[in-house]
Amino acid sequence: MKTPSPICIVGEKRKNMQKRVRGQINSSMAINKLVRGFTLVEVLIIVVILGILAAIVIPQFSDASTEAKLSSLVNDLQTVRSQIQLYKLQHKAALPGAGAVPFGDAMTKCTDLDGKLATTQAPADGVYGPYLQKIPKNSFNDNDEVSIGAASSPGDDSSGWYFNSTTGAFNANDSAAHAAL
Repeated sequence: MKTPSPICIVGEKRKNMQKRVRGQINSSMAINKLVRGFTLVEVLIIVVILGILAAIVIPQFSDASTEAKLSSLVNDLQTVRSQIQLYKLQHKAALPGAGAVPFGDAMTKCTDLDGKLATTQAPADGVYGPYLQKIPKNSFNDNDEVSIGAASSPGDDSSGWYFNSTTGAFNANDSAAHAAL
């Protein structure tokens, strides 16, 4: 067997050492690639931008929501008012709720010419209504109760709606501003 010369031994050690160093360099580069991410400053900038965008967009959604509720309220008022007028035409100028039948029943159930509940709650000769499937909910206070009185609508949020039994006026009762609609 041949013994390696001292120069070969040194050359072998050098090659092994270079391989180890290269391996360490490659593994530290791989670790750096795996650990690489966003810095704190980058994350803070993104959070600030998102906050600014939210501050701009949220008030617009709030305004759109209020406008949609107001539109729904006006639509419900028009519907109920037109059905009150139809009731009045079909019942000898009497207003719903003027007789023994409460306003809600007069509007949502079948009645006869005198405003009494019909014996059969189905279309027939001398049977009128129902004028509404149900009393709509006021979109601002989510209330479908109807207060009845002889004065103008108080707008005190005690009910969803107010019906003036003298004039036949039907108004929202959630606020003074909506009571004037």
